[in-house]
Amino acid sequence: MAQINCTQVKEFILVGLTDQEELKTPLFVLFLSIYLFTVAGNLGLILVIRTDSRLHTPMYFFLSNLAFVDFCYASVVTPKMLGNFLYKQNVISFNSCAAQLGCFLTFMVSECLLLTSMAYDRYVGICNPLLYMASMSRGICIQLVAVPYSYGFLMALFHTIFTFCLSYCHSNTINRFYCDDMPLLRLTCSDTRSKQLWILACAGVTLISSVLIVFISYMFIISTILRMHSAEGRHKAFSTCSSHMLAVTIFYGTLIFMYLQPSSQHSLDTDKMASVFYTVIIPMLNPLIYSLRNKDVKNALKKIITNKNQASGLFGNVWNIIDFHHDKVV
Repeated sequence: MAQINCTQVKEFILVGLTDQEELKTPLFVLFLSIYLFTVAGNLGLILVIRTDSRLHTPMYFFLSNLAFVDFCYASVVTPKMLGNFLYKQNVISFNSCAAQLGCFLTFMVSECLLLTSMAYDRYVGICNPLLYMASMSRGICIQLVAVPYSYGFLMALFHTIFTFCLSYCHSNTINRFYCDDMPLLRLTCSDTRSKQLWILACAGVTLISSVLIVFISYMFIISTILRMHSAEGRHKAFSTCSSHMLAVTIFYGTLIFMYLQPSSQHSLDTDKMASVFYTVIIPMLNPLIYSLRNKDVKNALKKIITNKNQASGLFGNVWNIIDFHHDKVV
């Protein structure tokens, strides 16, 4: 592996989504709106879960962490992407590019494994309900969240160091709106075969093991649900799992398309469109999926809004009384 000081590139230029000037303003408004909605949706979901004591359960503990990862995930990529629409050349320094890649990989891998932890939580909750509180104690829940964060950080650290210890002595233009492994490997003068093998191996092990755990969990879950005698119980169980199944299908499907195909099959333009989906759209969709399809979250949100309206009404009444007495005195 080449040493990091062998590089002649000090900064990179991010191409962005389009070079057509007439499209930049509409796209800026569109993606800014998506990002603001993503921030409000994920932070709002965390606030609702933290505020309502009825949601202080393992399932919502995992969901609040997923919302936090989605918020960080989008915030690592989207602000820099918005800069592509404002500047003719969106430049990012060598170290900033490395930091962005490291953070991006950390949160991507963490989300992948958090979805696996959530599948295990649903398996225990539906297949072993009597042992649920013992099996999903606070300590176990913390471990099931700490492992994804730790593994994601270590995986990101390894790949980031590997990528940025390669020699970049040709073009410094990245055909993407953020720093990612695949387009960076197109710019290096070093031999990338070992790096590409590591990407396939790490992505394969992480994704395949995660998908396998989720698949086995849901095989047991579906089998248990079908054996339920109560139609209401079956409906409730399916409703509880449907949001997670939808989020898993969208996220894993996109990652498998991106990272588990041979490098010869990669088209940077196609990958760019796919990366928009899993870096910008999915973090926005997750709070929608889990809030619109979750009765408990909707009820908690209604309670917060109702309390806020009542507080506003009470404040208004107090102000009217003060104003009334003030007029009498005057």
